Amino acid sequence: MRRIILRTALLFIAVPLALILLFRIVPPPATPLMVIRLIEGHGWQRDWVPRDDIAPVLAAAVIAAEDNLFCDQWLGFDFGALREQVDAWSDGERPRGASTITMQTAKNLFLWPGRDPVRKVLEAWLTPQIALLWPRGRVLEVYLNIVEFGPGIYGAEAAAQRFFGKPAARLSSREAALLAAVLPNPLSWSAGEPGPYVLQRAGVIERRMRQVRPLLGCVQ
Repeated sequence: MRRIILRTALLFIAVPLALILLFRIVPPPATPLMVIRLIEGHGWQRDWVPRDDIAPVLAAAVIAAEDNLFCDQWLGFDFGALREQVDAWSDGERPRGASTITMQTAKNLFLWPGRDPVRKVLEAWLTPQIALLWPRGRVLEVYLNIVEFGPGIYGAEAAAQRFFGKPAARLSSREAALLAAVLPNPLSWSAGEPGPYVLQRAGVIERRMRQVRPLLGCVQ
């Protein structure tokens, strides 16, 4: 029994670590979410492209929308935001979330969707490994290539082609802001046919993109 426990623990540590090291160089072929969505009937549209082939405005839009302090975090966490969420929970309020781009990359790359405690613990285990073993530019490159922008639509290139009929390298600031705006709910919101809320959110993101430019040193 001791041997089984030890081997299981070593497997739990070694396999994710090996994959993280591999995916630092090799594009991930798939993610659990892609498989889940395919089974749900949403299809699978994805075209991996290097970060140099993605318009810089999309990186700025995603950082402005999701994680202003992406370049300044330690171990991939926003500890200030985490403290605020703990305080909100202790005061009986509903935490709004403090997920960083590195945390979302870990979740999208290895885990399933949801908010259950097991997934959150695994996400917290994987996030610092990615933060320590990958440069920030690689974190952003993988994130922009695997994140879900619509039902069955993954990554910047597939989204740009599907919603705007152009490659990701030619996205405008407005189009990048629309793509970033749908990230919290890509199954219900559309960058190609945005409703009033998505349009309003994209406008806010576009304004914030100008404000966060001084914070983008790690990905320029």
